[in-house]
Amino acid sequence: MSAIASDPYGCFHCGEPVPAGARWSAVVAGAPRPMCCPGCAAVADGIVAAGLESYYATRERPALRGERVPGTGPDVYDLPAVAQRYVRPAAEPGASSESEASLMIEGTSCSACMWLAERALARTPGVVAVDANAAQRRMRVRWDARTVGLSGLIAALRAVGLDGWPYEPARAETARVRERRGLLLRFAVAALGMMQVMMYLLPVYLTDGEMTPDVESLMRLASLLLTLPVIGYSALPFFTGAWRDLRERRIGMDVPVALGIGSAFAGSVVATFTGSGAVYYDSITMFVCLLLGARWLESLARGRAAEGIERLARAAPPVAERVRADGSTESVAPESLQPGDRVRVRPGAVVPADGLVSEGEGAVDEALLTGEARTVPKRRGDRVLAGAINQASALTLEVTAVGDATRLAGIVRLAERAALARPPAAVLAERAARIFLTALLVVAAGVAVAWSVIDPSRALAVTVAVLVVSCPCALSLATPAAYAAAASAAAARGILVVRPGALETLARATHFVFDKTGTLTAGKPRVIGVVTIGGAQRLDCMDLAAALERDTEHPFGAELKRVAGPSRQTAEAVRYTPGQGIEGTVGGLRLRIGRPEWVAELAGPLPLECAFVASDVSAVALGAAGEWLALFTLADAPRPEARAVVQALIASGAQVSMLSGDRPDAVATLAARLGIAVARGAATPEDKLAAVRALQAQGAVVCMVGDGVNDAATLAQADVSLAMGEGADLAHAAADCVLLSGRLGTVAQAVELARRTRSIVRQNLAWALLYNVVVIPLAAFGWVTPLAAGAGMALSSLAVAANALRLLPRTEGAVPSGAPATLKLQQSV
Repeated sequence: MSAIASDPYGCFHCGEPVPAGARWSAVVAGAPRPMCCPGCAAVADGIVAAGLESYYATRERPALRGERVPGTGPDVYDLPAVAQRYVRPAAEPGASSESEASLMIEGTSCSACMWLAERALARTPGVVAVDANAAQRRMRVRWDARTVGLSGLIAALRAVGLDGWPYEPARAETARVRERRGLLLRFAVAALGMMQVMMYLLPVYLTDGEMTPDVESLMRLASLLLTLPVIGYSALPFFTGAWRDLRERRIGMDVPVALGIGSAFAGSVVATFTGSGAVYYDSITMFVCLLLGARWLESLARGRAAEGIERLARAAPPVAERVRADGSTESVAPESLQPGDRVRVRPGAVVPADGLVSEGEGAVDEALLTGEARTVPKRRGDRVLAGAINQASALTLEVTAVGDATRLAGIVRLAERAALARPPAAVLAERAARIFLTALLVVAAGVAVAWSVIDPSRALAVTVAVLVVSCPCALSLATPAAYAAAASAAAARGILVVRPGALETLARATHFVFDKTGTLTAGKPRVIGVVTIGGAQRLDCMDLAAALERDTEHPFGAELKRVAGPSRQTAEAVRYTPGQGIEGTVGGLRLRIGRPEWVAELAGPLPLECAFVASDVSAVALGAAGEWLALFTLADAPRPEARAVVQALIASGAQVSMLSGDRPDAVATLAARLGIAVARGAATPEDKLAAVRALQAQGAVVCMVGDGVNDAATLAQADVSLAMGEGADLAHAAADCVLLSGRLGTVAQAVELARRTRSIVRQNLAWALLYNVVVIPLAAFGWVTPLAAGAGMALSSLAVAANALRLLPRTEGAVPSGAPATLKLQQSV
């Protein structure tokens, strides 16, 4: 071709069909070209930016997905226009020169392949950390941007026979579909070959040696010809995987499979042409067919486990309806919105950015973000999150955050990091599987030698059976399959598991420590009284309070700002003291607002008014140097499900306590209402930290549940921690799980899920170990045929995967927010 033709393919880059409503495109030869996904668009942009646009004019066919475009290589991902789509600064503190990205890995067949990919990346100069998820075939890589780029990581994978590319939900789904189709086609070829081989060998078995040699030889030769497509096509991934492992001086799970298939086939070929010995074509085809069927089902399970995160990543709409100054609207990409813009969200549309309702009233569905099944009413001033679906009348929003700054983007980042982290139990299981593989080959070699002496005619069959029957696929799948399913089930309930091992530790928790405000209570206190002191004016005190609390995230401060309205003054030299309050200077006057005892250090002895505050009401004091100004009283009702959650935990055998910075009498009153025996008020963040450490020193496994900035240190110190969804970002960063729905009832659901997951993991490991303990001796003594060995190995892997899938919710969507008292938390499973 001498010129770039109009689009004859669909996607201009890869030729795949372009989804209906797709918005992706790239400018090639001065004209926009349709693209099926952001990945193709990024690569096309990179090709053009690299000055290689002539590729499109000279190519003879579209580029395949995952195919290296001629003349570009992975360097295209280092181009700024491409890298900004996938690479982000590392989240770890002190890592200013480090970048991170999520990669999808192709060409893998088991966790051993993921280990190989992880090792290849880890030994690449400049790579700081690699977190791999074998169940989803994804990796989170962190590297020093001064040493290596994204292209270097992809090149390192290709050097060991694997392929990788930056993670994109649409492309990941396409890759999974392509993988399943490939497995299904290989399975179909193996199944067809198996049935035909059985048809030819059945007469040989039925005649029991009475068939004439020439006819029997013909039957064997026909079986060989029918087995060749199974060996050359269906079983090819096992041989390529084994060769890749051996080339890296490593024993992976494909090694014993390939050895078993290869040795059985080689022995059968020799027997076919020499006329002596047994042939195993039926066993070979049956084994390949069963193993491919098992891997296809495992692929389905992996896809379902990843659906939750990818639904989140795809939740943002492709277009937003921005309101112009004259009231008309225009369609724009959500990425082009800016804070302060106004957008209209029609009924049935997806909210494109975080914002506040400026016009209209309605209800939105936030199930994807919070797990809350019921629609949430919204009116003027209420916050609406990107990704929510407007269910009622049209709303107009004032945009407050877009793109990576939205709550949806933050949830996706946390979810991706959680998906790529491995709990300690999974790491131990993988190490055990690698040790087991080495021992297996040693045992198989010993069995081959022994049977060569005992009965040489059976040596091959027995050795093949040992290699096949004991391949530790089930052992390797036991833990990651369960935790992947558990993470998906947790997301459906509005529980985001952020850190590895969180569910594992939560299942063992013996003590639950709750914060009060915003955790056991609704976190939405209301001002019920304002008492001025010493002749101060109410409006002046409210204005000073609003100035000091301008940037606060504390519920009390937010309520004071709401009641006071925008302040006419500006606070300077503002300093926040966690658990105490805020100090600053307004109009030259040094002020404090917060706990009365703390304000008294500046204003003087507590005034008489503090003595008349009721036990179930909180007091916030305002004072200046040597002068008291006002006392604000606020009431915060307990969450409706708080008592049920506390009682469910106590009934399960756990101990429950409450630590709060609120007044001791208010804390004691709430503790009595909820049935909490151990409660402490006026606790500073240091006091909370010391209390958790004291419990840990006594051997307790502590779970902390909180929501505020002053809980961050305690959340990080606890063995496992849960942060409320409406809580501060710092609390989210320190917690192991985030309760996106903000419903306290999900605490009990999280504990129940964690204990069920522990039970499933134990069942899977017990089954895998029992299976190998029983079948290996049987195979070594010659009591298991290669055919039965193949069926047993495939069925054991399927049993483990199916058992893990029991953790997934039975229906799509969120779990209803019913009474948590109905949850039955078992003390031990």
